[in-house]
This record gives sequence, structure tokens and C-alpha cells, in this order.
Amino acid sequence: MIQLPEGSWWDWDVVAWDAGCLRLGAGYDLSYHHGLELVFDDPVFVMCPPRFHDPVFRRPTPDEVRTVSRQVEGTPAVLVAFEADAGGAEPASGLIAAGRLEVVQGIVFRYWRGKLAPGERLAPWVRAPEE
Repeated sequence: MIQLPEGSWWDWDVVAWDAGCLRLGAGYDLSYHHGLELVFDDPVFVMCPPRFHDPVFRRPTPDEVRTVSRQVEGTPAVLVAFEADAGGAEPASGLIAAGRLEVVQGIVFRYWRGKLAPGERLAPWVRAPEE
């Protein structure tokens, strides 16, 4: 099970995703920044809505474990399951298998900000304004 640090982590979205890393961001209002990231290194199976709210993380069911194990030929080091509000009539299920999971806390700004304090950073898509 994931142990999240204390905080207001009700809004979530996919911050970045490529072959080597899936990064989920969380906060109380994702308009300007997020304060928590779940960083999945070497994701091998991902079923996750792009934006969701109030996830309830849980142990994967035996069927979910079997499904992922068949897809990736073996048991992954990390397997995370959750239910969340993704805007539909029913909760959306999430299932992520990866080689490693890191929980990273710190302010990540989603807009250009020139002077960052220690521990602050910019989201991957933020670029400096043209001068």
C-alpha cells in the first residue's frame, strides 16, 4: 500500500509519461502548482485516467495481479491499485505496475516562475518566456 504524507491530495493528474517514467501530481488545486508526486520508474502496465479526484489506494485484487502478471510475464516490483472520481457515473479504477515507486513532496509550479526557492521546481512543460 502507498503511504502518502499528510496533506491535501484530492486533485490528481498525469504530469508526465514516457517509456521510462510515469509521474502523477497531486494537490488541492492543480491550476498553479502541485505539492506531491508519485514517480513510477519503468512503468510496464498503466490503466489510469488522465485526471481524477479523491483516490482511495488499495491492495490489488487477485484478478488484477493475474492480469498484470500475464501482461508483463511475471510479478512487477510495484503494483498500485486505486478507485477515484474521474467524472463518470461510477468510480474509475486505476492499476499501475512499475519497477520502482518514489513519493516526492515539494512545490512544482505549473507556470513560469523565475526565482525558485530551494526544493521548488517547474513542471516539465513550463518554458521561460521569450525575451
